Amino acid sequence: MTRAVGIVGGGHTQWGRREATWKDMAQEAGKAAFDAVPDVGPEDVEGLFVGAVQPERFAFQSHVAPLVAELLGIDVDAMIARTELACASGQAALRYAWLAIAAGQLDTALVLGVEKMNLPKSASEEAQASMTNVLDREFDGVNGLNAPPYFAMIAQRHMHEYGTTREQLAQVSAKNKNHAVHTDYAQFRDEVSVDDVLESFPLSPPLCLYDCSGVTDGAAGLILMSEEKAREVTDEATWIAGSGQSCMASNSINNLPSLSAWPQATEAAESAYDDAGIDDPLREIDVAEIHDCFSISEIVEYEDLGWVEKGEGGQFAEDGRSELDGDIGVNPRGGLLGCGHPLGATGVSQALEIHDQFRGDVPEERRVPDPETGLIHNLSGSGSVHSVMVMERERP
Repeated sequence: MTRAVGIVGGGHTQWGRREATWKDMAQEAGKAAFDAVPDVGPEDVEGLFVGAVQPERFAFQSHVAPLVAELLGIDVDAMIARTELACASGQAALRYAWLAIAAGQLDTALVLGVEKMNLPKSASEEAQASMTNVLDREFDGVNGLNAPPYFAMIAQRHMHEYGTTREQLAQVSAKNKNHAVHTDYAQFRDEVSVDDVLESFPLSPPLCLYDCSGVTDGAAGLILMSEEKAREVTDEATWIAGSGQSCMASNSINNLPSLSAWPQATEAAESAYDDAGIDDPLREIDVAEIHDCFSISEIVEYEDLGWVEKGEGGQFAEDGRSELDGDIGVNPRGGLLGCGHPLGATGVSQALEIHDQFRGDVPEERRVPDPETGLIHNLSGSGSVHSVMVMERERP
């Protein structure tokens, strides 16, 4: 029998192009998390889980989980790990902490996601080259296939098969960037129109600059507790109701099952929905933070998370059904397009946003009306792995 697990609070650093080091941001996010939950301190933490993708190349540092323990003054006596799953590293850390508490291995965990991606000018070529490591460097990376051209192929194929339009992609970007205007830690906080997206610099056709998430420095932290401990410190915990993950034995581009669909997302979502007792996600999910690393990603995810039929994602965006007052309020903090995408921190930040939405602790301009059920989603690598988690405002 597993135990209920609650998120009791968390915090962010500022996101963007930072002068701060990897260690600085780890300390900032750790302090912000503890400040958000005054009754929990470093001495209470039994498990520490750190999501970080490439500190070895971006910050020239490995063995980062013990480093974080030292920086934050945590004597870990039950479980410590660094998780690396490309863009899903933060959600992987969150998932492992949840499972450890649910299994009774510990009662209190700190989850931290940290990424330092902007290097000094002299090292900028290495920073860009590092991004190809997320794909199969020997086969895909050597041919120049990093994130923008890969997602451009997804967009081209989706447009070819289903008639998705350039304007529908831009609708996603404009929506999310305008949400980020009201997010104090976001990297990009300028209002953007659909025309602004369409007229931005062509990067990898059909994707333009504003269709792409940023290269971002940032960190975020969460404190998780068993139900018994959580109720001692708050009556507004967010409860993890289900989780799913899928990888269909593919990593290289040539082995992916499709260039217009991610069946892994469908499988992961169905597993999480089953855990949480969700039969109709479009009606039962109120708020979602999904992986909009590129505008096309969000459109494909509307479909493959089971909200609309295949090929209807573009129309879902065009009709405003993913707006704050639509069927599901999607990416109210601004998503990756607006907030930026510090790889290891993104999944942690998404979960914190759901928690804050449940508490009503977000600006009114981007608040989803009375949410009860939330979802976070991350893809990683070439979309070969998808991770989904469902959260509830009330104890499941």
